[in-house]
Amino acid sequence: MRKGYPVKLDFQTFKPKLKTTQKKVIFLTPDELTKIRECQIPSDKQYLERVRDVFLFCCFTGLRYSDAHNLKKSDVKGDHIEVTTIKTTDSLIIELNKTSRAILEKYKDVDLEENKALPVVTNQRMNDYVKELGELAGIDEQIRETYYKGNERIDEVRPKYMKLATHTGRRTFIVNAFSLGIPANVVMKWTGHSDYKAMKPYIDIVDEIKAQSMSKFDAL
Repeated sequence: MRKGYPVKLDFQTFKPKLKTTQKKVIFLTPDELTKIRECQIPSDKQYLERVRDVFLFCCFTGLRYSDAHNLKKSDVKGDHIEVTTIKTTDSLIIELNKTSRAILEKYKDVDLEENKALPVVTNQRMNDYVKELGELAGIDEQIRETYYKGNERIDEVRPKYMKLATHTGRRTFIVNAFSLGIPANVVMKWTGHSDYKAMKPYIDIVDEIKAQSMSKFDAL
């Protein structure tokens, strides 16, 4: 249309009636994070130790995989890291906490290619290894997801470790930050989200957690 070619305009009024469901947000609870941290890695799977470090770094900073992969030692500024995100080119300052600081310290003197701060493998391998790590740590709660192919409804039940991926780290950070009572505007400064609409699915999860937690008072 921009180039002036004749175009049939039926697409402007075409509204397909496709059934959709909201995608389930997969994240790790504090107990599951502890399982990952304390998991004993067998001697023949030592590659999972570095994968665990990178994954936990994302869980405790909110970084996307691409930004963890791109993080250089020169981006570490004492008590924080400075990141220009790959996806949105936002400039972020993310303060370090005990866990993220310890992980950076672990690799401070390790000679990594391109002066990287973390030993990050390819995204595909990382996704595979995170699932392997989750299974080893016993992250095996059964997760049900419903989706549609056309109008055909498909219900899929899998153990939670099968749903883990690099982006789970970022989601874990956001949900746990809200659960700890950190204000949304602060979390958004760390993650680079520009509006509350993108944060709503996470806020809904925290509201649900709060509602479930109130029932614990019934035992008193």
